[in-house]
Amino acid sequence: MRGLVALLVLVGLLGGGIVLLMRDDGGQPAARVSVAEALAGDADARYARAIAPRIFNFPDDHGPHPEFRTEWWYYTGNVETAEGRHFGYQLTFFRAALAPDSPEGPGAGTPARPSAWASRHIYMAHFAVTDTVGQRFHPHSRLARGAAGLAGAEATPFRVWVEDWVAEGQAAGAFPMRLRASEGDVAIDLALESSRPPALQGEHGLSRKGPEPGNASYYYSLTRMPTSGQVRVGERRFEVRGLSWMDREWSTSALGDARGWDWFALQLDDGRDVMYYRLRQADGSTTRFSAGSVVTPDGRVRPLGVEDVTLEVLDSWTSPRGEVCYPARWRLTIPGERLRVEIAPRIADQEHAEPFPYWEGAVIVRPVTGVRGSPESGPPMGGVGYVELVGYAAPIAGRLPAPP
Repeated sequence: MRGLVALLVLVGLLGGGIVLLMRDDGGQPAARVSVAEALAGDADARYARAIAPRIFNFPDDHGPHPEFRTEWWYYTGNVETAEGRHFGYQLTFFRAALAPDSPEGPGAGTPARPSAWASRHIYMAHFAVTDTVGQRFHPHSRLARGAAGLAGAEATPFRVWVEDWVAEGQAAGAFPMRLRASEGDVAIDLALESSRPPALQGEHGLSRKGPEPGNASYYYSLTRMPTSGQVRVGERRFEVRGLSWMDREWSTSALGDARGWDWFALQLDDGRDVMYYRLRQADGSTTRFSAGSVVTPDGRVRPLGVEDVTLEVLDSWTSPRGEVCYPARWRLTIPGERLRVEIAPRIADQEHAEPFPYWEGAVIVRPVTGVRGSPESGPPMGGVGYVELVGYAAPIAGRLPAPP
C-alpha cells in the first residue's frame, strides 16, 4: 500500500482509543486523526457496532471480533518477589481494521486475499515493566500487519500475538493464560489463573461512551488473576507472584465527544476490585458517561455512575521529554461503598513517549488518614492497581516507519 493516500500506520490504540496517521505519496504525514476523532467519527456501515447488550460466550469472546473496527486485550499487573521487590507490567494488544473483511457488511463473508502478505487488519502491542526499586520504567511498542504469521488473534485455542509477544491460553477454557514478552533489558514470562468470572461492564457488557447509538463498546474485565512467573531486568531474573487485571473491549465508534480519559483499575486488600474511567471533555470537565464498577469478592458486579464517584487530583507531574503535564496523585471517594483512598504512582515517570505520549503505570492504594468516623469512609483500605492517562498531549507529529 506504500505510495497511496491510505491508512498505513496505526500509531496507538490505548484502552479505548486510537490515533491514526495518514501518509501522502512522498511518505510525509498528510493528516492526523486524534484519539477523539478516531472513535467519535462517522461509523462505516460495513462494520458492526455496539448498539445493545449481547450474550457473552466464554472462552470464545476472548478471541477476535473482526466484524468490528477495533478491539484490544489489555493486561496489567503488580507482582513482587518473596523478599518484597515490586514490579509492574503492561502487555497490551490492539487490532484495527484497515478495511472491512467484507465490503457488503457484517456477516457477508470474507473475500479471498490475493497474497499471504495482504491483510485488512493491523496490530500494535505495548509492553512495559516498572522496576520500582530501580526507579526505572521500560516501555516498548511493536507494529505488524495481521499476515504471514506476524500478528493475529485466535479464539480456539485462545491466542493473540505480535511477533514473539504473546498472550495465550494453556487449556481449552483459556486458563491459565501465559504472557510472554521480551525487549531490551526487560522480559516477562507469567502464568495468570482465573479466580472470578468475567465482570461485564456497563449495561450487561455494553459500555456507553456517548449519546449516539453505537458510541459504545462491548467491555468485560478479568479483575483479579493470581499471577506467578518470572520478570527479567538486565541480566537478573526474579521469581514473582501477584495479581493481574485484563480489560477486553471491541467497538466501531465509541468515544462520543470526549477528548481523553483517566482510567483506574484497583485491587483492594479486602477483596473488592474497583474500575472507574473519567471521560474528559475539551474543557477538562467530566462527561456524564464516565462510569465504572465494583466487583465483590464473590464476583458480583455493582455498576458505578459518574454521580457515585468523587475523584480529586492532589498532585501533578511534568514529563521531561515533551513537557506534558499529567495528574499524579488522587483521592478517590465512593460513599456508597464506604470507600475513600489515595492513589499514588509507584514511580513518577511511567510515560510512554513513543509513538505518542500517554501515561500508564503501576500505583499503590493507601488509606486516607484523618477521616475515621466519616459516614463515607469505611475501615482503612489499601491495595494495588494501574492507572492510564490519555489525551493530555497534543497529536503527534513527525515521520513514522511503515508497518512490516
